[in-house]
Amino acid sequence: QVQLVESGGGLVQAGGSLRLSCAASGRTFSSYAMGWFRQAPGKEREFVAAINWSGGSTHYADSVKGRFTISRDNAKNTVYLQMNSLKPEDTAVYYCAAHSSFSLTRLAYEYRYWGQGTQVTVSS
Repeated sequence: QVQLVESGGGLVQAGGSLRLSCAASGRTFSSYAMGWFRQAPGKEREFVAAINWSGGSTHYADSVKGRFTISRDNAKNTVYLQMNSLKPEDTAVYYCAAHSSFSLTRLAYEYRYWGQGTQVTVSS
């Protein structure tokens, strides 16, 4: 069982930055690939970024590539999402998720554990 708690969301102006954190419980964090997803009002949940167990492999949605960076610190059981050059269309609830595999995936249904989400609002 893995419990995930996101933090770091908030209100920011367009062009600004935020760093989201996701703290995981349990002693097996390093055996999970991790991902970030987001869901805007009236839209389906979409993939944002993923990272493998070691942090050596990452993958991004085209819409955030070059602006967002996913990273992890296995010693702290935490995964991060650094978001730069934020746009109003980045406004959404952001969720972190854990995938019971060393390899990353962008498919939401393959993630077993989910956090409660943190709101990110980007004003124009």
